Amino acid sequence: MRAADPTVPDPELDLVDAARVAAWDDEIERLLAEARRERATEVVVPLPSTLSATALARLRDDPQGFAADLVRPMPRPPAPAARFGTRFHAWVEARFGQQGLFDPDELAGRADAGIEDEADLAELIATFEAGPFGSRVPAAVEAPFAVVLGGQVVRGRIDAVYAEPDGSVLVVDWKTSARQTADTLQLALYRLAWAELHGLPVDRVRAGFYYVRTGDLVVHDDLPDRPELERLLPRP
Repeated sequence: MRAADPTVPDPELDLVDAARVAAWDDEIERLLAEARRERATEVVVPLPSTLSATALARLRDDPQGFAADLVRPMPRPPAPAARFGTRFHAWVEARFGQQGLFDPDELAGRADAGIEDEADLAELIATFEAGPFGSRVPAAVEAPFAVVLGGQVVRGRIDAVYAEPDGSVLVVDWKTSARQTADTLQLALYRLAWAELHGLPVDRVRAGFYYVRTGDLVVHDDLPDRPELERLLPRP
């Protein structure tokens, strides 16, 4: 007696029942594949075609957690504070006459979750206007980039780029949170991307965080270079 071929429809089933059985088969196969992955000592999870700066930081800090999220992505609840952060980015873009070309969802994970409400956003905007960048016109705002590191495409947006009097370039990332604990990996990617896209020596591009609430510009001169950044990615 031979086992039934699961790829051949059962002639005793009508179309509705056959579709239902096929769906059950697909679900069983998915559950079996998931069980095999959980029992395996090593699971190879391919990286997505592109990574963001935030994703690269997660890969560096928690590779197993990052891989688990790729295998079974979980929906994230909406964060009102992050939406206010996105609105701050959009306001800066509009202030300097740039056309808003991004959807708010594109900035997920970029904006600080440090703006509480409309009043706090208004206060932050007023503080920015009174600070050193309030009237300084940038060479670029929300500049998109894509850089290839070790065969992996990393994409992002640079908050602002300024031409310095000595001919160098200052890349700035706005930070609206109260604590000065931003990850410099972000700046390293921005510096490298701007230098390579515009044919500049990387040492002619400085990068720093501007903490809007305090008016502090913190420039980091010891950022990782291309080889160091590529070592963050798994080898093919």
